Amino acid sequence: MKVEAGKIDGGKKKDQKSDNIDVDGIQTKMDRVNGKDVHSSDTKENVENDVIVNGKDGINNVNNGIDKDADTNGIHDNDKPLEHEAATRLRRGSVYLKESGSTTLFAENRLRTMSINSSLKGNGDVVPRPDDDDSLVDPVCDPKHPHKIEFSDISMAAFSIRDGIVRSPCTKSHQLSALLGIDLFFKKEFLQVTGSFKERGARFALLKLNEEKRKGGAIAASAGNHALALAYHGAQLGIPITVIMPVFAPLMKVSCCRSYGATVIQHGHNIQEAKEYGFKYARDHGMTYINGFDHPDVVAGQGTVGLEILEEVRNIDAIIVPVGGGGLVAGIAVAVKTLKPEVQVIGVEAESCPSFANAMYNKHLPLEPESSLADGLAVPTVGINAVHIAHGKIDELVSVCEESIALSILRLLEMEKAVVEGAGAVGLAAFISGKLPHLKGKRVVIILTGGNIDSTVLGRTIDRGLAVDGRLIKFDVVVSDRPGGIAELTTAIAKSGASIKDIFHERAWLAANVFSVRVRIVAETRDHDHADQFFKTLAEKYAQLSYPDYKPRFNLD
Repeated sequence: MKVEAGKIDGGKKKDQKSDNIDVDGIQTKMDRVNGKDVHSSDTKENVENDVIVNGKDGINNVNNGIDKDADTNGIHDNDKPLEHEAATRLRRGSVYLKESGSTTLFAENRLRTMSINSSLKGNGDVVPRPDDDDSLVDPVCDPKHPHKIEFSDISMAAFSIRDGIVRSPCTKSHQLSALLGIDLFFKKEFLQVTGSFKERGARFALLKLNEEKRKGGAIAASAGNHALALAYHGAQLGIPITVIMPVFAPLMKVSCCRSYGATVIQHGHNIQEAKEYGFKYARDHGMTYINGFDHPDVVAGQGTVGLEILEEVRNIDAIIVPVGGGGLVAGIAVAVKTLKPEVQVIGVEAESCPSFANAMYNKHLPLEPESSLADGLAVPTVGINAVHIAHGKIDELVSVCEESIALSILRLLEMEKAVVEGAGAVGLAAFISGKLPHLKGKRVVIILTGGNIDSTVLGRTIDRGLAVDGRLIKFDVVVSDRPGGIAELTTAIAKSGASIKDIFHERAWLAANVFSVRVRIVAETRDHDHADQFFKTLAEKYAQLSYPDYKPRFNLD
């Protein structure tokens, strides 16, 4: 007969025939330990052999709370209730189960207000509830015990995923090589089925799950690419997938995840809130949480990109890697520095969210993750394991501005016929903005990590890129409001070779005389030289001409 446990609620026992103990929302099945039924005939030692508390075998301070001669209710009235045993086991943190020689997170709680003292030794039954605000800790991403990966892990990943992912091409860009003065190659990871390199780590992490964990399913918090990769490969491998997506996640990506058969839960106003909810959901439903950039198996899977680059391009001088949470650059650094330590590994972040530089070099740069075109890199908290793995292996880390990212997306679209998201374009942005002058004349590989850019964002980004490139200009000019005044202006614009895209005129807010009108025009020009000449010609004809948003040329300093 099973030992039944009461429910802890405000220090009172409730329904001692219930199967579960609920501590801070954790449903702990006390009648099953490591997949085995615990009967009244089981001894204390049987249970101890199957449970690990705080990473150590055995249960500390287990006393005679369980009556070996338990009656049909499993607990004698005069004996210590089983919930006190549970509280003891949870007292200092995590309860784990042994599974095939490894440990898996079963429940995590820090019961800061709980004191296991004489009240447990006596007949008192008051057990304080845990702090509801305590956050959960991913056991494979523990700041106190970071995990490292070795080259052998990346080799294993490459062999394991070879039949499940696209071996993306790494081709030379002749136009951009000539424009930038380098021998430039692009590793086109945006050609993966779900549109990003995330498939590599997601598939390897899923393949490493044992049979029991596969049945339980996997879960992750992601606003896009990792969710898509996990959903797709979960469907391919027959593993149930749940993804927690913030409420702002693009509808297209939410729909795609559902189309792959994943359960999508939208929760949280940012990725951190979604992540915390994901931890709790994984804990409560016995699922495996797979961090999209810090899980060791994910990092190993991403490292296979580096192996392919070294196989596909000879005599490389540098590999440029976009950096967000850090999993990709960490994996590639291990692979490349093991095989060819002379090859430089250079990371590129968005200036609006330099979180990896903060973590790696103990800086305190401001973070504005919600304002970047490179939303895939806008991770306020980088991976603990990723920083630990990458330490000492990255040669340089630079950041790029939003204007250079927009212009890079435009260049890739026009010259490479490649639709790349902001996060994937930061490598090219580093060259466009002049951040890597020492690589002039060198052979360089840039990883185009993803192509999942929203269509509306793409349209806005193209316009912004055209403006940065001097091909879309905006200016105000005051002209006569008498018949023919605006016609004269448009004729001058036409003669200069510019094309009017939008025009608006106003009279009410003009401080000049009543017979004048201010005209605001958005026009298309060929390049910066043409725009400069256009403004010079117009200034000769109109005294009141202003164009404050125009930058003569992109700043390469």
